[in-house]
Amino acid sequence: MTGDELVRIHVQDDQDVFAMRKLGREVAESVGLEAQDQIRVATALSEIGREFVEAGTDISVSFRLEGDALCIAVDFSAKAGFRSSDGVALAGRLVDRIKVDPAEGRISMVKRLPQGRKPTLSAEEIRARIAGSAPTTALDELRRQNRELAETLEEVLQLNTELQETNQGVLALYNQLSEELEETNRGVVALYAELDEKSAQLRAASDAKNRFWATVSHELRTPLNSIIGLVRLLVGPGGDPLVAEQLHQLNLIGSSAETLLSLVSELLDMAKAEAGKLDPQPSLVDLVALAERLRLTLHPTTGNDDVTLTVEVSQAPREMLVDEMMLTRILRNLLSNGLKFTERGEVRLEANLDAATHDLVFTVTDTGIGVPEEHLERVFEEFFQVPGPIQVRSKGTGLGLPYARRLAEALGGALHLTSVAGSGTTATLRLPYRYDGTPAVGRVLVVDDDEEFRAGVRRMLTGFAAHVDEASDGLMALEMMTATPPDLALVDLLMPRLDGTALMLRMSDDERLRDVPVIIVTVATSRQVPERAHMMISKQELRRDTLLEAIGSALGPVDE
Repeated sequence: MTGDELVRIHVQDDQDVFAMRKLGREVAESVGLEAQDQIRVATALSEIGREFVEAGTDISVSFRLEGDALCIAVDFSAKAGFRSSDGVALAGRLVDRIKVDPAEGRISMVKRLPQGRKPTLSAEEIRARIAGSAPTTALDELRRQNRELAETLEEVLQLNTELQETNQGVLALYNQLSEELEETNRGVVALYAELDEKSAQLRAASDAKNRFWATVSHELRTPLNSIIGLVRLLVGPGGDPLVAEQLHQLNLIGSSAETLLSLVSELLDMAKAEAGKLDPQPSLVDLVALAERLRLTLHPTTGNDDVTLTVEVSQAPREMLVDEMMLTRILRNLLSNGLKFTERGEVRLEANLDAATHDLVFTVTDTGIGVPEEHLERVFEEFFQVPGPIQVRSKGTGLGLPYARRLAEALGGALHLTSVAGSGTTATLRLPYRYDGTPAVGRVLVVDDDEEFRAGVRRMLTGFAAHVDEASDGLMALEMMTATPPDLALVDLLMPRLDGTALMLRMSDDERLRDVPVIIVTVATSRQVPERAHMMISKQELRRDTLLEAIGSALGPVDE
């Protein structure tokens, strides 16, 4: 050790141990150690001293001040055969650092001064102070130890009292928080009960509406068909001759009845769609012939030579696999709307194949009055009509576009509008294109706890995937994957039992599932794509074209 030696003491018997203890405490006090540290230094010296006295070994103890630490050296004969003992172990817990070197015959201990504190006395002053202290007897030192022990015990009791008070406060806070949590839970349970009740009421109302539509539609079909049949008998060959005005009036009656029958059919189909019973019956359809029939059927009904109906489908494939009646009704609704709300200009139907998504895209563009931006989505609500004075020849019922979108979704496609008020509207219908029914991907597994979302994704994958399996959580998905590995997995991140992140980790651990591509489809706001996933799509932004484009990117190029 370096530094000036403050004092040294030789220890041979128990009396010397008491003197060493007293000296150690006085040195610790002189260099600026706090009261508790003074006791720790004295106790450490006392424990080591007793070990050597009991072993019959003399020791020499020296004290030095090294910067911000008190250094103590206990020297003994290397031939004494000393080994570390319980006393040394206890001393090591009372000082900051201890080193035992039997070969050199030394035990070194270090006790640091409180942070930022420097000795107020110089080495000479400390020596003078220690030299002037009165000698002590064993009894005096024992009394002093008892006083220190009593003071320490009093501090412990005080700390114990403070701890009990703190525990009481924590317990009171815990009880208060428990009561508040219980009250909150009761509120949540009540809210869930109310939500369940409201949901039941909504389901009942929806069922009642569907039954009403179905009943009304069914009851109206018979008289309407009768009216149409009677009109045809009256105006057809074999009937009594009619004057021009009578013939005109009967044709108006027949036309109105046919229009009403078409509306009734739409209502019935809407009820079927909401009940999930609107099943497409695909067949090979000649798109050119279908478009021409629409042109011939709708063009004479415009009654306005200022409006031109144009059909251009030459850029599309000649045939596609689709439900012909549903496709015809969608396009007829879109074209009828365009003709109805266009005073002059053109209504145009075009069809093109989107090679990136394998969608057949139909666009119906008009130069009519347009739809304000704030109403672009509301026009797909049943019975909604854009408010305000509209200078058109006739108004609809507000069912055409909702009906067309339901049919598009039933076909696995999507229908969207873009418009600028006063500058026309463009309706875009995207349908999965398959001319021979050959899917682009084999098996897709949709993993999501939302049943309605899974059904929506299944519709989007119509014609694109050969098989679409569904799992409501990660554990179910893992079981299904283990039985039959999919070609692709669409995974939500937030699910019960086993979430999406944990599912992907389990997939990485399975050699059979390690290479299965994963696309995250979730409501989570984070844009950081998990390492295992190929891509992440927000549910709010999910459309058929974006989904198929993501699948194509994950799987690589897909053959036509």
